[in-house]
Amino acid sequence: MAARTFRARGVAIDLDGTLLDTVADLTAAVNAMLADFGQPALPESTVRSYVGKGARILVHRALSGSLDGRVDDATAGRGMQSFERHYERENGRSATLFPNVVEGLATMHAKGLRLACVTNKPQAFAHTLLARTGLAAQFEFVIGGDVLPRGKPDPMQLHHACELLGLGPSQMVAIGDSLNDAQAARAAGMPVMIVPYGYNEGLPVSTIDADAVVADLLEAATCIEAG
Repeated sequence: MAARTFRARGVAIDLDGTLLDTVADLTAAVNAMLADFGQPALPESTVRSYVGKGARILVHRALSGSLDGRVDDATAGRGMQSFERHYERENGRSATLFPNVVEGLATMHAKGLRLACVTNKPQAFAHTLLARTGLAAQFEFVIGGDVLPRGKPDPMQLHHACELLGLGPSQMVAIGDSLNDAQAARAAGMPVMIVPYGYNEGLPVSTIDADAVVADLLEAATCIEAG
């Protein structure tokens, strides 16, 4: 899909799969959780396909061994406690920046764009990850998945970002890597660009209803005109 030009004053950017490749950290935490339950470890490729709808869904998928699988509430609760305990240790340990993230963010700042990080990752983990990878100062604020009653694909987080920035959805652009991100942006009335290298539950980004697919954040930045 050819990239188009967007006019905006602010940008809402997803975290895992868009800014950072965190699947190694997530895999380590998931497999430590599975060990607590006496279950075998999963390959990184499987965990990658399970990422995209937040930590709780990841726990359900890992414990059930299926993309659509769910475990009972009590098991999920114990799973979340285990996963969060292990992820606190692993968070940011092996995470790496995707290509041209720093350059893309710098270009957006140079254009005077205001940046927010909007993620389904729990707030505390998101802050820690951004700090450990040197990205914290790039954003005015972070809205994690446990800050509001609903996360993506619900538009609540993006609407809240608009409120904090004092901008309307039409003055913003969302950038993400998954159907979750695109659906949230669509529901918020916000144009959305998708990068092709992240976590879209194993599906190609061509299946996503987005306004543009861009190679990376630098290309995304070149597609935005400030105003």
